[in-house]
Amino acid sequence: MTDIAPDVRPDSAVSDPTTLRRLYGRRQGHALRQGQAALFAELLPQIAVPAEGPVTAQGLFGDDRPLWLEIGFGKGEHMAGQAAANPGVGLIGAEPFVDGVVGALMAVRDGGLANVRIHHGDALDVLERLPDASVERVFLLHPDPWPKARHAKRRFMNPGPIDRIARVLKPGGQFRFGTDHPIYCRWALMQMQRRSDFRWIGETAADFLTRPADWPQTRYEAKARRLGHEVWYFRWQRQ
Repeated sequence: MTDIAPDVRPDSAVSDPTTLRRLYGRRQGHALRQGQAALFAELLPQIAVPAEGPVTAQGLFGDDRPLWLEIGFGKGEHMAGQAAANPGVGLIGAEPFVDGVVGALMAVRDGGLANVRIHHGDALDVLERLPDASVERVFLLHPDPWPKARHAKRRFMNPGPIDRIARVLKPGGQFRFGTDHPIYCRWALMQMQRRSDFRWIGETAADFLTRPADWPQTRYEAKARRLGHEVWYFRWQRQ
């Protein structure tokens, strides 16, 4: 992965695909236990997104079911919850961190979830291989806020990545974003308010202060709540 050039302004830093990388930190945490390593080695190849070629429902699931994409799924709680509640939907999850992938694999195994496919790596790799207007829902939940101003260009909520989300979403499709970080919340709203290709689904404060019933809670959200943080939930519809 190449880092983003440090002298490029945030608004333009993500417009060039050659600089659209390193939107996260290190990929490996502690060493995996034996059972985790075995699960990673055995189950992941069975449900991994292919390394090359277009990413399609037919190629992943053998039919033309609706596709949903989760960008950075953490330990996979939300993705697994959505997969269990929507068995006719194909869930694609992208996560660069090994610990997170192992957590998602455990959820897939324990829940008997046949409608999940995992990309262990950068979500941009998947976004770039998805056909135009092929996805019905995209989730970006509690991403790394990169809170320092000089790192703003590394945030996923920037024009380049959002352009890619807009390209793959079907008209009427939803982009869902959640965060408990006030700086990132303001930044994300600033980015989305500049766009004419998305419409915010919300009319009152309750629409972004209350988690929708079909939005499974992640462990990051639960931790934020325990710490007394406010959590914001946003839904935008592709025009």
